[in-house]
Amino acid sequence: MRALPSLEDVFEPRRNGLNVVRLALALGVVLWHSISMVGAGLPWQPAERLLLSGLVDGFFAVSGFLIVRSWLSDEDPVRFLSARALRIMPGFWVCLLVVAFVVSPLYLVLTGRGVDAAALEDGASYVGHNALLWIFQEGIAGMPAGGASGDDGVWNGSLWTLSWEFVCYLGVLVLGVTGLLRRRWVLPALFLLVLAVLAAALLPALDEVHLVKHAARFGLMFLAGALLHQFRHRVPVHGALVAVAAAAVVLSAALVPADYRLVGALPLAYVVVAGGALLKHRLAQVRHDLSYGTYIYAYPVQQVVIGTLPGVRPLALFALSVAGTLPLAAASWWGVERPAQRLGRRRLPARRPVVERPAQVEDAAQRVKIGQTVPEPDVLR
Repeated sequence: MRALPSLEDVFEPRRNGLNVVRLALALGVVLWHSISMVGAGLPWQPAERLLLSGLVDGFFAVSGFLIVRSWLSDEDPVRFLSARALRIMPGFWVCLLVVAFVVSPLYLVLTGRGVDAAALEDGASYVGHNALLWIFQEGIAGMPAGGASGDDGVWNGSLWTLSWEFVCYLGVLVLGVTGLLRRRWVLPALFLLVLAVLAAALLPALDEVHLVKHAARFGLMFLAGALLHQFRHRVPVHGALVAVAAAAVVLSAALVPADYRLVGALPLAYVVVAGGALLKHRLAQVRHDLSYGTYIYAYPVQQVVIGTLPGVRPLALFALSVAGTLPLAAASWWGVERPAQRLGRRRLPARRPVVERPAQVEDAAQRVKIGQTVPEPDVLR
């Protein structure tokens, strides 16, 4: 019986569908917010749990796979940290400015409140307080208003996860600089440790310790993706296995209501990473990544729609939000994110070749021997 190809065999840095997967996850977040921001819900609780958490968790799993791969392909701390900062920060800063001085004033005008000096001053405060990724100021001049109670006074309820994403990047940097990332026991041990912390966070005594819960949640999903990279030579990949893993994620949401990740973290990571690796059709080879812009701009667009169209239904809100967000995401990619990355490539020190360990040399030689090519590293991630 012919052995299934491994994730290492299937994943091609220049020919995969991970950009499509991430855009689908971002649009899924828009769909969930279109439901929750108008105070609606879903009749089946497992589906609601996965929309609430699983979509963002998928982002962290993809990041874990790609960011660990990025470090191992270029172990230069300055290049690594600069590339990570240039991927997140310029788009984030421009988004803060757009919300503070374009979207918020537009919202005030459209809702008949008018723009005054105090509103503009509070907009400047919004930018200043949130500029380092941690969100300390949610609203501007007491706005927006009109959505579900949890969304009143919140201009961008999606941005808070970006600080945790960057914390994960810093974790990879620390593990890489210390050499721990190349020790095969470290990532599995960390995964089990964080899994235990996540389970402990469900105890009544820690129920309100949100910092621990968030750290365990995002750390676990990032590590799940990192583990797939570490064991990519041994992880079999097939469409049927992706379907089985997807079913396992749904079952975990249904059978482990306390936190589906206790069972579903690795299956979800497999679905998004292996699924993206299997997407070889030319239509899935999207070189331009609109997922980040979609993620950071959709929420304020949705707040404007809710404020100007009271009583809007979830599907109508979703359609209008997507129509308003995708042009902003495209402008963010071509006008901010992509130029920032290109600037970084030109200004950063020349890339140093990674000294291959004996095991790596042997593995590469074996792959060449059986007719496979060693993939080029994707340093963009």
